[in-house]
Amino acid sequence: MMMILIILGIQIIYVSFFTVRMIFTLKGQRTLASMISAVEVFIYMTGLSLVLKNLDDPKNLAAYCVGYAIGVLVGSKIEEWVALGYVTVQIITGQEDSQLAEMLREQGYGVTSWLAEGRDGARLVLEVLTKRKFEPHLFKLVDSISEKAFIISHEPRNFRGGFWVKTLKQ
Repeated sequence: MMMILIILGIQIIYVSFFTVRMIFTLKGQRTLASMISAVEVFIYMTGLSLVLKNLDDPKNLAAYCVGYAIGVLVGSKIEEWVALGYVTVQIITGQEDSQLAEMLREQGYGVTSWLAEGRDGARLVLEVLTKRKFEPHLFKLVDSISEKAFIISHEPRNFRGGFWVKTLKQ
């Protein structure tokens, strides 16, 4: 039973490291990703060698597989918690919500706005760049002011210039 728990734990830790390393790689933090990879491979080899030495018990192989699956979940939660990077949020609402841009600016968000034409008439479009970790707060704030707003969020690959460049380059 102890071997099963050890293999399970090693796999959870390994796959969590793997997930975090991949995120750092995708976000351009290659040095940190390479340091994590050294630890990741050590953990991987330790777990794999334990399983290979104990293949006579299929429960060990099952623990290896289940640990991998749980590691994906744990790694995903870590990634959500760390929330690296930025998002661009586009908010489309009716003109009756014209105070929304100013309220967001008062909260420290950089907002670009313009008038657009939708199926049902004139619309106000707002574009906001924010850190990913602030995205849920931004959504709640918009919902509290304009519950019918249509919101689209995506991650920009690059950006430069603009309202809070000095703040963003932390």
